[in-house]
Amino acid sequence: MRRILPAVTTSSLDEVVDLVAHPLADHDYRAQCRAVLDRDGALVLSGFLHAPAVEQLVAEAEALGHLAFHSGQTHTVYLETADPSLPTTDARSREVVSTKGAVTTDQVPGASPLRTVYDAPVFRSFLCEVLGEDALYEYADPLSSINVNYFLEGQELGWHFDNSSFAVTLLLQSPDGGGAFEYIDSMRNAERNEHNVHGVAAVLDGRPERPPTALDQRPGDLALFRGRNALHRVTPVVGDRTRILVVLAYNTEPGLSLSEHARITFFGRLG
Repeated sequence: MRRILPAVTTSSLDEVVDLVAHPLADHDYRAQCRAVLDRDGALVLSGFLHAPAVEQLVAEAEALGHLAFHSGQTHTVYLETADPSLPTTDARSREVVSTKGAVTTDQVPGASPLRTVYDAPVFRSFLCEVLGEDALYEYADPLSSINVNYFLEGQELGWHFDNSSFAVTLLLQSPDGGGAFEYIDSMRNAERNEHNVHGVAAVLDGRPERPPTALDQRPGDLALFRGRNALHRVTPVVGDRTRILVVLAYNTEPGLSLSEHARITFFGRLG
C-alpha cells in the first residue's frame, strides 16, 4: 500500500544526517574515511541518516513508486553490447541482465531530505576530500543527479564494471532476501587497459578465483564505492519487499549531462 506523505518543509542537514557520528566538516574524520576508501575501494558510513529521516524517505519513495520507469537491459560486464565474433568463453561476447525501476531528479519533491543532503556544501566538500576530487557538480540535465532506484522481486544488476570512477548511494530499504551488493576488487586496471579476462570469465561461470565481498550497507547507511576496476553486481531480490536505493550522482566537470542514449534507456525520456 502506498503511503500518503505528510506536508513537510525543507530540513536542515543536521535533522537528516547524524553529524555527531559523522562530523563531515572535520579534517581528521575526512582523512579516516579516505584511508578506508583508498584501502578497500568501498566505504560504508553506518547510521548516516537519522532514523526518522529514513522513515520519511521510505514513505516518500513509496509514494513516488508509481512514477518509476522500469527498464531491463542485456549487456556485457563492460556495459557494452556483446561481440558475437569472439569466443563464447570471452567476457566481451557474454551478456548479463540488469533490471530496475528509477525515479528521476525532477520527480523528487523540492523539500525532500535527499535534496538537503545532495545540495549541502559541507557534504559536497566532504565527498571531494574523501574521493580526491577538486570539485563536484550536479548533472546539467534534469533527470540524472538524484535517482531513487527500485528493485522488485526477481530484479537484479548483472556483473559489471562502472564507467565512472566512484558511486555515492544511500540505502533506504532492504528486501526480505537477495538484493545483496557483491564485488570483487582489482579485476581490471582501466587506466592501464589491463584486464583479468580469465578471472572475469570464471566469475561469469560461477567459479570465481576468490569469493566476492558483500557490502554491508543497511537502511540509512551511506556508501562510497569505486567500481571502475571492481567487478560488482546486485543479486536478484527475493520476496515482496522492494529494495530501495538512492544514487547521488555528481560530475567532476560542470555542465555535463548523461548521454541521450542512457537517459532513454534508464529513464524512458530525455527530460
